[in-house]
Amino acid sequence: MDKSKFIRESLNESANLKRQIIENCEHDIMRAVDLIVSVYKNNKKLLLVGNGGSAADCQHIATELMIRLNHHIKRPALPAIALTTDTSNLTAGGNDIGYENVFARNVEGLGSEGDVLWAISTSGNSLNIIKAIEMARSKKMFVIGLTGSTGGKMLNMCDVLIKVPSENTQRIQEGHLVIEHIICELVELELYCN
Repeated sequence: MDKSKFIRESLNESANLKRQIIENCEHDIMRAVDLIVSVYKNNKKLLLVGNGGSAADCQHIATELMIRLNHHIKRPALPAIALTTDTSNLTAGGNDIGYENVFARNVEGLGSEGDVLWAISTSGNSLNIIKAIEMARSKKMFVIGLTGSTGGKMLNMCDVLIKVPSENTQRIQEGHLVIEHIICELVELELYCN
């Protein structure tokens, strides 16, 4: 294996994807920012769900919003909860009601009308994410989805769906991270610098 070639191809693929995100996702990124800003202006909160690397993204986003992303902006905490972090809750739920239901159960318990659920799935097909979205809908919550190129089953379930134009899981996750940072920083700027 030519490691140098692999590294260069991976980095070029990632760089090219960022350009495609500009062309394909800019409008939906702005819509997500506007929705989150509106929710926060109405004193509501953000709940986040995802599996694996997307679960880590949920923690990352919640932290950026609760603490801050841009260190030049002095602001209060913004209510954001990653439903991916409580091991007792997740393991009890997986054992007692099935892993496919753990996020829906938490949305049921913590979500309120007018809140937003931010659902992250590279495939758009994760059953526990789909069920969480269905629960959010039943509670009259808004839903932002972040997926790969097809949107999967999440395609027609979200108020805003940002589809990263790739089928490569690693590249999708890299695209998700840059989009997540852009959204968090724009939310800060919209709320506290306008």
